[in-house]
Amino acid sequence: MSASLPLKPTVLVIDDEQQIRRLLRVCLEANGYLVRETATGKEGITEAAQHPPDLVVLDLGLPDMDGVAVLKRLREWSRVPVVVLSVRDREDDKIAALDQGADDYVTKPFGSGELLARVRLALRHSSPGPELTVFRTGHLEVDLTSRIATRDGKEVKLTATEYSLLRLFVQHVGKVLTHRQILRDVWGPNYVEQTQYLRVYLARLREKFENNPSEPELFITEPGVGYRLVEKE
Repeated sequence: MSASLPLKPTVLVIDDEQQIRRLLRVCLEANGYLVRETATGKEGITEAAQHPPDLVVLDLGLPDMDGVAVLKRLREWSRVPVVVLSVRDREDDKIAALDQGADDYVTKPFGSGELLARVRLALRHSSPGPELTVFRTGHLEVDLTSRIATRDGKEVKLTATEYSLLRLFVQHVGKVLTHRQILRDVWGPNYVEQTQYLRVYLARLREKFENNPSEPELFITEPGVGYRLVEKE
């Protein structure tokens, strides 16, 4: 009896441009994904509810409703990873989408290689797996049970706030975290405008964990939007 083939991940594309949908279908299907598509936000929400996908690629400029509104509706009942794909490249648009729960944001025109990398990353971080207790990236290691962080095997002393910030990055590794998200989760809702706090504490983490804090390789700045912790071998 032959072994069954692994199921292909399903991607739901919500985009009103037929040429973009065709391009995405060719690109994704050639790389082992099943693709479903809709041209409006309402159709996309219905399709996601009736046939839950593994990932959604969402355009913001839909004819019937704004893509951020679609994202907000999806997040009322689903944690499906969402990669926003949009011609809008203003920081405010990116922040609005990420604050509503998007996992990543790719600006049109886009390269297929970049899009596929973002899709793989979003799927990897959404996949259920063993509970994370020890996280490693590059020369940084964090033991979440003992609350100990090390660099090249040597323990690094952290304040409570520094550790809370580091833990938040670890819990969302690879994902862009907006300034407001970080400030709300680490300092509380009354501090979402206090970006100077974040700059100071991120500089401290870089000093303690980056080889060259002025050219960070782990804690990456997404200009005007927020920061991302990078997974490295």
